[in-house]
Amino acid sequence: MNKKPDAYNHFNLVSDRPVVLIVGGSLGALTINKSIEKFAEQLTDEGLQLIWQTGKNFKSPRASEFAHVHAHTFIKEMDLAYAAADIIVSRAGAMSISELCLVKKPCILVPSPNVAEDHQTKNAMALVNQGAAILVKDIEAQAHLGEAILKLVRDNGARANMSQAIGGLGFADADKKIAQEVLKICGK
Repeated sequence: MNKKPDAYNHFNLVSDRPVVLIVGGSLGALTINKSIEKFAEQLTDEGLQLIWQTGKNFKSPRASEFAHVHAHTFIKEMDLAYAAADIIVSRAGAMSISELCLVKKPCILVPSPNVAEDHQTKNAMALVNQGAAILVKDIEAQAHLGEAILKLVRDNGARANMSQAIGGLGFADADKKIAQEVLKICGK
């Protein structure tokens, strides 16, 4: 089912501008938010429109300055946000990685440095090593995230290759497969 028309309507997007979805979790990701705030004008001037989930703890005074920046503290309709997106910027937690593999969209991962054993960087590298994502270190995001977004949006071939690579890493219906295995183990 193609949800893109519904997604564009829901988020008040225009069809002739690429869409970048930025998510940092329900609380937000301060580094990602500050980076997007810094680059918002440049990104929109380059013809992009942003769906930006800031989290409840971050209020951008600049987000409302730009017609093509759609900032939300939380997005309940993630299916529509993913459908609208041409590129996704995200942290690299296990659930985020799982979702990104299933939506098959090119993504830029900014792993949180504040997690045990740096597991988000390990998660991100699992995709990067397969050509399925780009990694921008948290410490470098405020300097380089904007240029990474622009470089990816301008490279149709890279986006197509990343979509194909990340799509091959997802496990659709994992819940059913796990349930079947549990039932098999239980002898049912």
